[in-house]
Amino acid sequence: MCRKTGRIRAFRLEKSNKNYHPYFDSDFAKWIEAACYSLATTPDKNLSKTVDRVVKLVVSAQRPNGYLNTYFTVKNPSYVFKDLREQHELYSAGHLMEAAVAHFYATGKRNFLEAMMRYADYISSVFGREKGKKRGYCGHPEIELALVKLYRASGERRFLELSSYFVNERGRKPYYFDVEASKRGEDPAAYEWWTKNGYPEMQAHKPVREQKEAGGHAVRAVYLYSGMADVAEETGDKALFGACRRLFDDIINTKMYVTGGIGAVKKGEAFSTAYDLPNETAYAETCAAIGLVNFAHRMLRKELDSKYSDCIERALYNGVLSGVSRNGRLFFYDNPLASSGKHHRKEWYDCSCCPPNIARLFASLGGYIYSTKGSAVAVHLYLGSEANLELGGTAVSISQKTGYPWGNRVLISVSPEVPARFTVKLRYPGWCGKLSVKVNGKNIKGTAKRGYLGIERLWSAGDKLSIVFDMPARIVYSDPRVRQNVGRAALMKGPLVYCFEEVDNRAPVESLLLQVNNKFRVIHKAGLLGGVDILKAKGFLVNSGRQKQLYSGEAPKLEARVLTAIPYFAWDNRKAGSMAVWLRVKS
Repeated sequence: MCRKTGRIRAFRLEKSNKNYHPYFDSDFAKWIEAACYSLATTPDKNLSKTVDRVVKLVVSAQRPNGYLNTYFTVKNPSYVFKDLREQHELYSAGHLMEAAVAHFYATGKRNFLEAMMRYADYISSVFGREKGKKRGYCGHPEIELALVKLYRASGERRFLELSSYFVNERGRKPYYFDVEASKRGEDPAAYEWWTKNGYPEMQAHKPVREQKEAGGHAVRAVYLYSGMADVAEETGDKALFGACRRLFDDIINTKMYVTGGIGAVKKGEAFSTAYDLPNETAYAETCAAIGLVNFAHRMLRKELDSKYSDCIERALYNGVLSGVSRNGRLFFYDNPLASSGKHHRKEWYDCSCCPPNIARLFASLGGYIYSTKGSAVAVHLYLGSEANLELGGTAVSISQKTGYPWGNRVLISVSPEVPARFTVKLRYPGWCGKLSVKVNGKNIKGTAKRGYLGIERLWSAGDKLSIVFDMPARIVYSDPRVRQNVGRAALMKGPLVYCFEEVDNRAPVESLLLQVNNKFRVIHKAGLLGGVDILKAKGFLVNSGRQKQLYSGEAPKLEARVLTAIPYFAWDNRKAGSMAVWLRVKS
């Protein structure tokens, strides 16, 4: 699709090509990043040749001064860095930097990395607080986190300092977007929507340390917060990390859907007010859920707490995974929690940030499973995996075998190169009532601290750690301040959110009621949607066929039904029809 839509051809800098866009570069950069993550785990000669070829093409489009943006180089060279509010130049630069870092780690080649270091140096020559520089920052945050990645890969602290500048300059007065608008000959006050909403929309209404509530464009927000968390980690800035913690808690406690989706409002692709979480009109952009995963992951690196890893898991299995069809060829941009049957995935979008974003997240999934600190390894996600780690100077291999999330058992093999004492910390999922843990067949008891159960012992090659989770299907309710869900309930099993589709229940889902006192049946359907657990629950059909008038004094009849629910991520893969996560309930 990048080839078909001209995103690759753009790097040839052909003036005859009319198909340029200010942020085309970012979409293709994410594809390169995904391809490099794939090469790191699954070597492939053909893919490697393709990556070498396209990286050479991308680098060839760089100006001698280091600048690289195909749209402005070809279509509007006199407008470079004159409209940071709208034009996404620094956003695209950030994605190119992320791709270059992934390319360096996967291949060891430095050509792309050094090109992006030159670009970062050019950006540094333009922006900053020194005399003669622009005191600007991007309307769409992204470069902040990318520069920290560039610093970690190169060891050059100037890139961290540039990221810190962008983070700390944001929201200061005089507002830079007004300054640059005036230089373009525009009157900032004449744009009424902008003067009322623009700065909060871009998280630039006040300095980041003073921001107490997550707001504005959801993707921009979590990208900014991710960059803030990175800078806080690298600089030891406690006040900045405190702001990150405050913003994260505001999201998960007042503005996150049960699916891990964020951004309730279509206009502005934005957060709404606290507890305003409509279902059918939910925006919940796929990129926003991915951004939340990345924000939570950065918080987890700094502070081991299962509220972060629980959030990662919730979003991954629900709000992110729903963004792609079972065959991998169709995508949701927005992910509502209810549908009349007219919302479907598409092959591509004019603004197609989500498809390559999904690709790079899934290709990099291994980086989210474990983390190490000193002589401890933490297991954040329960996924079939293998990793080679170093704990307190000892090489350790760790692997998982599991049928999770369908099965409730995980077998972890821990094999140090030589017997060594270290700690394995297991996430105790927030959805789990209880779990049992054994090491080499013997029960282990302990108390979870911030949602992690630590097992410290002398480990030897071949040690086996087994976990059994309590994973029944269960009913969940919203905080009653979420007015859209009052009188409604949803179903979950383990980390999975379930939904009801018309195709399974032979009726529009809004005519269904879920019985509160329920014994759920879990049935694994190997031939359905690639193999899923479905839930069977008692409920009712509100029979509207007997009423002859639109309004009458006759109460609708209820017909007992056995309702069927499937995992939310798998909806809209079959016959079109209505869908709902939250059903009305009847005792």
